Amino acid sequence: MGTTKIDRARVADTGLRLLNEVGLDGLTLRAIARELDVKAPALYWHFKDKQALLDEMATVMYRRMLDEDLPGPVPERWQDQLVAYNGALRTALLRYRDGAKVYSGAKFTGTDHADGLENHLRTMVDAGFELRQAVRASTTAYAYTMGFVTEEQGVQPMPDERREGFDIGERAERMARYPLAAAAGAEIFTRYDERFEDGLWLIVAGVEVRYGVR
Repeated sequence: MGTTKIDRARVADTGLRLLNEVGLDGLTLRAIARELDVKAPALYWHFKDKQALLDEMATVMYRRMLDEDLPGPVPERWQDQLVAYNGALRTALLRYRDGAKVYSGAKFTGTDHADGLENHLRTMVDAGFELRQAVRASTTAYAYTMGFVTEEQGVQPMPDERREGFDIGERAERMARYPLAAAAGAEIFTRYDERFEDGLWLIVAGVEVRYGVR
């Protein structure tokens, strides 16, 4: 092993790069140490365990989303903000193998998210939501995004990669006795971009009806 100097940022960046090669199950502190040409104990100066590293990786993913994926100026309407933010989150998660699994349940290591969250909640409160309602609407859309991407990556671990067993034609043949269920496969396992955005707008419509705020 060499005497390579490392810091938290370099370890997290290496972890994200390896994630695309080996996935979450194959990502270990030992594997990252090998990639950095250091001994594994050196990483424990920066991260007490794998979850602490995943927290930092999720934080880096969020920072990159802010820099690369949020489109232009922040939309004025809460509806458009909700759709834009979750669309950017999906784009950021799809950049990494098992991105949704890494991000889900992670604890941010900074307060980078606070400014955007504060502004979005302020937009919703100013539009007529109670804070409780604004939080529930936002977290429902977030939960939808995380669940959608988790399922999407279960079929397509990376955008240009598709797991075996999800051939639409073969599925239709196996389920020929159930014509509606068979035909639904083309909708369930394709058109992810279109279905995701449609689902977000369904949530927005439901929030408008539930809380009476438009």
